[in-house]
Amino acid sequence: MLQFRLIPVTPFQQNCSLLWCDSSQRAAVVDPGGDVDKIQAAIDETGVIVEKILLTHGHLDHVGATAEMARRFDVPIEGPQREDAFWIQGLPMQAQMFNFPAVEIFEPQRWLEQGDKVTVGEIELEVRHCPGHTPGHVVFYSAQDGLLWAGDVLFQGSIGRTDFPKGDHATLIESIHRELFSLPDETRFIPGHGPMSTIGAERRSNPFVADRYG
Repeated sequence: MLQFRLIPVTPFQQNCSLLWCDSSQRAAVVDPGGDVDKIQAAIDETGVIVEKILLTHGHLDHVGATAEMARRFDVPIEGPQREDAFWIQGLPMQAQMFNFPAVEIFEPQRWLEQGDKVTVGEIELEVRHCPGHTPGHVVFYSAQDGLLWAGDVLFQGSIGRTDFPKGDHATLIESIHRELFSLPDETRFIPGHGPMSTIGAERRSNPFVADRYG
């Protein structure tokens, strides 16, 4: 069974996640944007064994601590989709722009594509490519557990920004309807920022993408 713990990091309070397979105690860190000591404390408290890092997209607040954590735990980086490579290459500029400490560039060991599978211990997550916020944004879905890591695609009552380079509003709306709203209503999702919600709740009431608006 999949377990998870949310770890808000960086001044943007980004929802970094520690997720693990409770039968194997193998874990992944999803979107380690910064505050390595906070993430390390959660790992120590749960006693899990980190085996990889998973990334939804290349924005600083989601990937800022990736290189340091990959080196610390000697684990591979999986994700996002290759179209976000320019964001990762531009991390030093992102850090300077937002007055963050210097951030290292890295190269994922595995770029992810639509329909790929990633494993964490005995758990399998489905990869769905959801461009719009960034061109290479992916989400991670566990059908067995009814859980989705949505990154900055969908939030409780809102959607991701599209005013960054290579963002596109129409593409984001299409991604949400095609890849997220095709999931069961009871699916819980962890957004990149803010509280969790369900697909059904957003389908009914999210003013940007609710069924009654589109």
